[in-house]
Amino acid sequence: MSEKLAIESLALKLEDLPQPVDPRTLFPCQDRPLEVEVGIGKGTFLVEQARRRSDVNFFGIEWANKYYLYAADRCARWGLSNVRLLRTDARAFVEAWLADGCLDALHVYFPDPWPKKRHHKRRFFREHTMNHVVRALRPGGRLFAATDHAEYFETMQAVVLGRSDLEEVPFPADLGGPGEIVGSNFERKYIREGRTFHRLAVRRRA
Repeated sequence: MSEKLAIESLALKLEDLPQPVDPRTLFPCQDRPLEVEVGIGKGTFLVEQARRRSDVNFFGIEWANKYYLYAADRCARWGLSNVRLLRTDARAFVEAWLADGCLDALHVYFPDPWPKKRHHKRRFFREHTMNHVVRALRPGGRLFAATDHAEYFETMQAVVLGRSDLEEVPFPADLGGPGEIVGSNFERKYIREGRTFHRLAVRRRA
């Protein structure tokens, strides 16, 4: 295991960031590709990817404070200098803070489906939010998503695949372990429960 880092070197505060912000500028090595995960939970996917791909910078966003602190501790213990974390509302951050063309990839795995119709406006996959996702992706940048909620997946497909500036691409087969899509904590829990999963990958057209 790498030498433990100070959590303060990984955990950012929204009030300390410029607006808009290019997260690439927040890393020691700023010329690496940048991938963002929305809703990192306990950081299982983020930690594994950052350890496996040390030549990529990973920026994780989480709202739940206990999960955010747990993930920050894990990243610090592994000495992951290619990770930065932020506790904030991901949808608001994407819409109002991310600079144009700064992302090589955006990962959204098992987001809250907000199943009640009156709560659908809180979903991440909405047309307005996708406008900003596309704006923040560089040409050729990719969006990866997975969910266990069939109705929400239909919404994802309608919102994402209906855009002329995005094209569907194969979902990577090597993000998770054997029998997994991405190996997140939620996915592993849902595998034990026998749930069915849906996945989607798209690329921003040049």
